Amino acid sequence: MRIAISIGLLVLLIAVGAYVYQGLTVPDAPVPTSGLILFMIGIALMVVVGVGLMGLLFYSSRHGYDEPPHIER
Repeated sequence: MRIAISIGLLVLLIAVGAYVYQGLTVPDAPVPTSGLILFMIGIALMVVVGVGLMGLLFYSSRHGYDEPPHIER
């Protein structure tokens, strides 16, 4: 099963790589304004998610949520 999943992911990676290569080799293909706007929105969302996750990581670490449970008998 792992081999089948690995082969499927490898085929998908090769297909995406071929698509990207084909798109990058087109001469003088301008990026539309809507594409640039969506790209900037995507970057901003990634930064917000990254900062939020790092904030949660530090919050949980400083408030003892990462400690193992203490079982009292």
